[in-house]
Amino acid sequence: MGIDTAADERLAQRLAELRIERGWTLEELAQRADVSRSTLSRVERAEVSPTAALLGRLCAVHGRTMSRLLAEVESGPARLVRAEEQQYWQDATTGFVRRSVSPPHGSLHAEIIEGRLPAGVDIAYDRPGLPGLEHHLWLFEGQLELTLDGEAQLLGPGDCLRYGSGTSRFRSLGPGEARYALVVVEP
Repeated sequence: MGIDTAADERLAQRLAELRIERGWTLEELAQRADVSRSTLSRVERAEVSPTAALLGRLCAVHGRTMSRLLAEVESGPARLVRAEEQQYWQDATTGFVRRSVSPPHGSLHAEIIEGRLPAGVDIAYDRPGLPGLEHHLWLFEGQLELTLDGEAQLLGPGDCLRYGSGTSRFRSLGPGEARYALVVVEP
């Protein structure tokens, strides 16, 4: 396989399972997600790791938050998750790092995610997430422009922005990385 980590290989396998569970061909998924069939095939065969934007599209099509999908490829969540045990995922293309501080669980409605977006990086999630999701983004470091459904918000350290489902674009304005906590609450 082309990917180096076991977690990425489990993610590739889970993405293939989700498509098969729905009875979709790669071509049908490609049309629904507006992603090339060849890219999806390479992701499902674990030849490449999906970017954050691609993973966002696939999550939207499969009706899952990114954290829920990533939790599905990990062992069951514990009550206490020590810092060194928290799962993280890195977009190899952009350097974006996403750490699941409090992983999602079927009996809970909220999760906490730490995001680290290098200066100058711009990630667009061009499809809305799950309907009814509530987000609270609390910026710790850096400058972040968060565009929600076409409306840009500039955030500085200590700022907190609440928003619902919709399209979003995260842009780290520098000079250093943007580091934030994102609390996601399912309906």
